[in-house]
Amino acid sequence: MDQVTVNGKEFKLFIERADIWSYVVKIGKQIEADYIDKNPLFIAVLNGSFIFAADLFHVINIPAEISFVKLSSYKGTASTGKVLNVIGLNESIKDRHVIIVEDIVDTGQTLSKFLPELTQQEPASVKVATFLSKPAARTYDVPIDYQCLDISNKFVVGYGLDYDGQGRNLTHLYEAID
Repeated sequence: MDQVTVNGKEFKLFIERADIWSYVVKIGKQIEADYIDKNPLFIAVLNGSFIFAADLFHVINIPAEISFVKLSSYKGTASTGKVLNVIGLNESIKDRHVIIVEDIVDTGQTLSKFLPELTQQEPASVKVATFLSKPAARTYDVPIDYQCLDISNKFVVGYGLDYDGQGRNLTHLYEAID
């Protein structure tokens, strides 16, 4: 579909599934090469990253583990300015190589709050992998070690990203029509 409606808002096709997959494979293979013999722990940030995390986890062919945390700072199409930690991390990350998996890094606020919490637990390393990055929206300086692509400051849905809880199941990525 070239156009979809999600919660009454119109979106047009932005990136097709085949292209999404090629981006995921590219960074997955890079992560695989960087973490061979390190048994990394992937920490996927819910809800948005669940599809990207699953795809990424399928691409890598090294021993690895995955866990999930639920952090949120969005309502509608804008950040609320507050980060909520809804579901926490149960595994010990001391001396582990950790890869945070995000769907999108825009303002960077969520990671700016979460990364210091992780580093206090003394992991061997912490890296960030994100499907999308919005450099024009960045207000917090956060590291991004692996990313599929940069996008302009537009609102997108699909491939795990939502608009007020809807649209995550869309196969392709769609951008809002202003």
